[in-house]
Amino acid sequence: MHPIKHFRTITKHRHMVMASCFRVGLIRQGLCHDLSKYSPTEFWQGAKYYQGTRSPNARAREAEGCSTAWMHHKGRNKHHYEYWSDVPPGKHAYEPVPMPTRYLVESVMDRIAASKVYRGKDYTDGDALAYLYREHASELLHPDTYRKMEFLLTLLRDRGEAYLFSFLRGVVLKEVPFDKWEKKARGKR
Repeated sequence: MHPIKHFRTITKHRHMVMASCFRVGLIRQGLCHDLSKYSPTEFWQGAKYYQGTRSPNARAREAEGCSTAWMHHKGRNKHHYEYWSDVPPGKHAYEPVPMPTRYLVESVMDRIAASKVYRGKDYTDGDALAYLYREHASELLHPDTYRKMEFLLTLLRDRGEAYLFSFLRGVVLKEVPFDKWEKKARGKR
């Protein structure tokens, strides 16, 4: 049981996401990001399975078969693509639905911060994209959301954080249609 280490880790992550959200203009989302991690349901399981190098939810799944903290978290935090699923009319199974832009941007910030926290001094701007590929997210996200996420994380890898944040603020959050993103990224009007 590592409640102090877990508290420090989730707080460091939260503050990183908060600062990133502020940089692109998502003030309210930055302030509210991951507050549920401090709830008893999430906090105590996280402290119990704390490792410092990866999410305690992964260790909880290995030990208990599931992570009750994760189930609690994903149902309350719209920046997780798992939140964005529903049963379409005439169907009998959950399917992913498109993630709204502001939550997609927060999700990008979340992935960057998680990569920085868990990779530490070994972090590179390619880590968040590598994580997207490792988790097989293309099978779990709505195809439109996946294409946008992959595009943005590729920009991060290839052009760096400052460029990505400028692009998020000036293009993505201005609701420029996705089919124009590549042209905007190349600097054409």
